[in-house]
Amino acid sequence: MAEHPAYPVGLRLTGRRVVVLGGGQVAQRRLPALIAAGADVRLVSPDATPSVEAMADAGEITWERRPYAEGDLADAWYALIATSDTEANTAASAEAERHRVWCVRSDDADQATAWTPATGHSEGVTVAVLTTDARHRDPRHTAAIRDAVVEGLRDGTLVAPHRRTRTPGVALVGGGPGDPDLITVRGRRVLAEADVVIADRLGPRDLLAELPPHVEVIDAAKIPYGRFMAQEAINNALIEHAKQGKAVVRLKGGDPFVFGRGMEEAQALAEAGIPCTVVPGISSSISVPGAAGIPVTHRGVAHEFTVVSGHVAPDDERSLVDWPSLAKLTGTLVILMGVDKIGRIAETLVAHGRSPETPVALVQEGTTAAQRRVDATLATVAETVVAREVRPPAVIVVGEVVGVGPHGTA
Repeated sequence: MAEHPAYPVGLRLTGRRVVVLGGGQVAQRRLPALIAAGADVRLVSPDATPSVEAMADAGEITWERRPYAEGDLADAWYALIATSDTEANTAASAEAERHRVWCVRSDDADQATAWTPATGHSEGVTVAVLTTDARHRDPRHTAAIRDAVVEGLRDGTLVAPHRRTRTPGVALVGGGPGDPDLITVRGRRVLAEADVVIADRLGPRDLLAELPPHVEVIDAAKIPYGRFMAQEAINNALIEHAKQGKAVVRLKGGDPFVFGRGMEEAQALAEAGIPCTVVPGISSSISVPGAAGIPVTHRGVAHEFTVVSGHVAPDDERSLVDWPSLAKLTGTLVILMGVDKIGRIAETLVAHGRSPETPVALVQEGTTAAQRRVDATLATVAETVVAREVRPPAVIVVGEVVGVGPHGTA
């Protein structure tokens, strides 16, 4: 008999019985999608992985702790056979054939009546990839095609016609610490759909080069302020473009709400009646130390970390930071925007009890090709910054975690 390609179809399993035989790694991978589809999942297996057991404990599936028995598939609409017992698998697939139950078999795809495609999701669309050659099925190949299609849809490099309601509005997008690959998938997708992008200097600049020619890119630092303060002028620019019916993205470095003044923009947009979406980003306070080999917490070394802004010196009356209390903490202190104030910050910490030998690391241009790390102590950091010509943007880490991982002063 000639081989024919599989017929692709989407199963609507809500409330319908699905039987899974075997509680191992195959079940662990497949169960979440079956649960998400609303299936009435019945697991038959003497044992299960901890993750599968947790699904049963949470009531997401019904688990019968025993081996397969004849009759288990009688009321099923769909079956996944994935036990380590070949004879049981063969008997179960024969039962599925008799009862006309579509059946996937993990150990012998040729004996199955259904195959599981490589699937992925993007903005309400499910991408499913099946091979057309039954004799040369290569799951890695279909998975690679799936990944390429989904990634293209998510980041905008694969442009597909789709329905889009162009509602005037603004998305506050956290671009991450600098490496363009570290923006979130949602952030990249929103950016790809923008008409106007108002970008910060610390945003991932490489992403701007990928935007289509029709997208207007505005440097936030070059918005004319006139009688307005800088932030007020940016707020007004966001409102003005959104009122013109455009999809506006405010691209910020790190996360919009971590020293990014994102809430001020969200409040201004709310007052103007402009819809606002917040797309969180990876904060440099955690990611940049990590990229330099520094964990902000580590078992037996630091059980907490504190993130503070260093743009205002400790002795400045505008400072809202309780530096004396920070000096008494034993955990990690992460300082953003503090390069030019680090000398006074170090003096204050030492004056209130922190050891002058406390390790300090300064990570400049973190996660980018220009990243470099400079190490010092609280006693030497002020002179080190000058001698090594450390410049913003740099994340400063204070604490014993600085010496935990591989490090250097490149």
